[in-house]
Amino acid sequence: MGRYKLTLEYDGGPYLGWQLQEDGPSVQGRLEAALATLDGGPVRTHVAGRTDTGVHALAQVAHADLRKDLPANRVKDALNALLRPDPIAVLEAEAVGEDFHARFSATGRRYLYRFSDRRADLALEAHRVWRVRGTVDLAAMQAAAQALVGTHDFSTFRDTDCQAASPIKTLDRFDLVAAEGMAGPEVHCHLAARSFLHRQVRSMVGSVVQVGRGSWSLADLVVARDARDRARCGPVAPAHGLYLAGVSYGEG
Repeated sequence: MGRYKLTLEYDGGPYLGWQLQEDGPSVQGRLEAALATLDGGPVRTHVAGRTDTGVHALAQVAHADLRKDLPANRVKDALNALLRPDPIAVLEAEAVGEDFHARFSATGRRYLYRFSDRRADLALEAHRVWRVRGTVDLAAMQAAAQALVGTHDFSTFRDTDCQAASPIKTLDRFDLVAAEGMAGPEVHCHLAARSFLHRQVRSMVGSVVQVGRGSWSLADLVVARDARDRARCGPVAPAHGLYLAGVSYGEG
């Protein structure tokens, strides 16, 4: 039996999130079906971070134990063939030791959130970029984002169904930068932390956009942060603008 680390890219639009669901398709379900065909029996996967319905991944990481001892490149190529035409790609497959765990060995997670304040509706990028109505102030949003960096009680930005033991997290990075997308100018939010609470990223982005729109001041955001009250959170940014951008293991 061998353990394989799988790095995945996927479009979250067609799926009810990563986790297996009884009432609809999931990324985990589709991947495990492909692995079962490859390995000749049921295979369970473990993932670095579950993504919600509609959330995408640029470099999600999962691991699986296979009965067959196969070259890593063969695992990658076979899975990609078996996953077609689903919008899921195995970017890398790597043989790893039994001490590797996709979730518990991770030392950091990175997210990207994309939004645009262009006047026209999005056509080609409608399910990959959030179109924010009204012009936003990038400098004001960047200042607001920095108020969330560091160690805080993030209860305000924590989903009510979050199962984390503690709302206290350390946010290492939250930067907003102007970028050029397929549909014109966008704002890219880059966030990094060892781990995140359920819907923390979308909650923080939505609240920072309130500052960019002029609906909140920087002081309002700080008050919301320190209230440690979910009711004080701004509107939660939609799922389709969010991407799991990468997972770190070991130093760096």
